[in-house]
Amino acid sequence: MPASDRWQRSSHSPLNGPYVASKAGVWALADATRLELRHHGVDVGSAHPTFFETPMMDDVHADPAGRRLWGGNTSGLWKMIPLDEVVATIVDGIERRKPLIVAPKSNSLFARIPGLIRPIVDRIGFRGNTIPDAAALASETGWISSRHD
Repeated sequence: MPASDRWQRSSHSPLNGPYVASKAGVWALADATRLELRHHGVDVGSAHPTFFETPMMDDVHADPAGRRLWGGNTSGLWKMIPLDEVVATIVDGIERRKPLIVAPKSNSLFARIPGLIRPIVDRIGFRGNTIPDAAALASETGWISSRHD
């Protein structure tokens, strides 16, 4: 499941509120789905590419506000990578069933920092059959859907 890019997990780009919210939401959905399905032996992974050439990024660089915000940054943290590198990294990650796919791979440590505590919380907070039992109860009572009326 492609999710948010690595920067959206640790930093939120100004002037892009709806965009970063959607990226963060997809990452959160992937993480919640991972927990909900793990007792079935289903793995859920997410892809976190850095910036790469897209029409959206072309618009950012063409706009005076985007140029001001980016300040001409095109290297280091802001370096864009080729689309074929993103695709190859994601395909490799899917084939290896990686829970976190980062492109380029050199950014893996930075991308993992926000999730370092997650495995501990998962083990402590959601032991044994806690999640499947709660899901079964929620299905019987309608708790999940009735809370969102």
